[in-house]
Amino acid sequence: MFTDNDLEQITQRELSPEAVEKQISYFKSGFPPLEITQAASVGNGILRMTPEQVEHYAALYSKESPQKNIVKFVPASGAATRMFKDLFVFVEKFPHSELPQADFIEANGLKSVAALMKNIRSVPFFDELACVYSSAGDDIEKHIEQEDWLDIARKILYPEGLGYGSLPKGLISFHKYPEKARKAAEEQLVEGAMYAAGASRVVKIHYTVSPEHEILFEALVRSARPEIEKEFHVTLEAEFSRQSKSTDTIAVDMDNEPFRDSQGKLVFRPGGHGALIKNLDAIDADVIFIKNIDNVVPDNLKEPTVTYKKVLAGKLLEVQADIQKYLRAFDFETSEENLNHVEEFVEDTLCLHLPDSYHNMDGHDKKEYLIRVLDRPIRVCGMVKNEGEPGGGPFWVRDEDGAVSLQIVESAQIDLSDPEKRAVFENSSHFNPVDLVCAVKSYTGDKFDLTQFVDHNTGFISKKSMEGRDLKALELPGLWNGAMSRWTTIFVEVPAETFNPVKTVNDLLRPAHQG
Repeated sequence: MFTDNDLEQITQRELSPEAVEKQISYFKSGFPPLEITQAASVGNGILRMTPEQVEHYAALYSKESPQKNIVKFVPASGAATRMFKDLFVFVEKFPHSELPQADFIEANGLKSVAALMKNIRSVPFFDELACVYSSAGDDIEKHIEQEDWLDIARKILYPEGLGYGSLPKGLISFHKYPEKARKAAEEQLVEGAMYAAGASRVVKIHYTVSPEHEILFEALVRSARPEIEKEFHVTLEAEFSRQSKSTDTIAVDMDNEPFRDSQGKLVFRPGGHGALIKNLDAIDADVIFIKNIDNVVPDNLKEPTVTYKKVLAGKLLEVQADIQKYLRAFDFETSEENLNHVEEFVEDTLCLHLPDSYHNMDGHDKKEYLIRVLDRPIRVCGMVKNEGEPGGGPFWVRDEDGAVSLQIVESAQIDLSDPEKRAVFENSSHFNPVDLVCAVKSYTGDKFDLTQFVDHNTGFISKKSMEGRDLKALELPGLWNGAMSRWTTIFVEVPAETFNPVKTVNDLLRPAHQG
């Protein structure tokens, strides 16, 4: 199947021919749908905290955190291209139209562009945009009055102006303050200083970035660090990692044969956010917070987020302590009473329904099974009531050995042609806003190999194009889906105020981002 040049290409990406052939087999066979049994809900897999519990878990984390090595993990390599999708359509198509700008927008369903331009003074990067004009001896107000939206859009998107169209979201100004605008990556630093200070008041933020933007992130952190350290009495440490080339996946044509570019070379594509499990695996910490780069709010709205981050972490530490207690007990004895206690804990607290086969095991095999269930990474995940936002949902899922556990599931992982599964999916009341707190060490203090807890039978196949030809792309098991499928999972309801993503530039005009 592969030529010598192909094999050289594969080796350069630190892949093996066998691994690439396995990827191609997924295109041919597809991924089996997950066996969802029911949607998780409050009282049935999702915990709803009382005010007393919120106070208890937040206080528990605050008490324990000074003794912990804490890291906040922020995937930040994604480009902001989709954020400016409608603006790109406007500037790319308008020059070929003889219609006035307003008529063109109306005819092409680009009302978001008109809404943005009519409120352009309210976007957090307006002052930066105005400086672009003034530095060229021009005045942005003149262009606003003349409704010269095309020029303003170009100044937002292209290097002749702010160049936002080719930057990652982390480097876009999200919020305006009296003294300056703050970029998304800066907001993550500030937010981290408010809850992720560990031993010696050190706040560690780990960004995954693309190689071409790493230097810009480093410069941003350097400029922001002194003020944040002074205000919160912390020491900031920022780390950066890149997505490994070994996690890229081969592209195929519509006949599932390796796709080749015009030079005859194999085409590989990034493996999606699931590839970041390797970046996460490289982090040695007691507590790891995971949050998307674009889910941030101004300072005056941060309180609910900070409180519930502490709540999730407090719950994590409590569950971890209980797991360690049971595992240490197994080191000394395996009585029937001990097994019964652990079984109850696994079913009721860890939300894992033991398979029928378990009850036919002898005492030794039961102990070994329970140890495998207990001694694995833990994640406590915030869940928000579903109000139409996209995102993975919380479900009970049956695995291959018959056990039923909590999983974050995307619609693409469900056979929606099955009326029963569709009904379960549509009955979901919550979704995951990528709000996770994780523990990645065993009860002996050794770090888990996170790659051993991935469900490789999950993933996504999508249709793309290159050089005018259709191709199929493969995404690895999602970071909070299949990549964490075999983790201990706890779901906790969090307020909707903690979820304010910026998917389009117009989202920055919402009250949650205006401050």
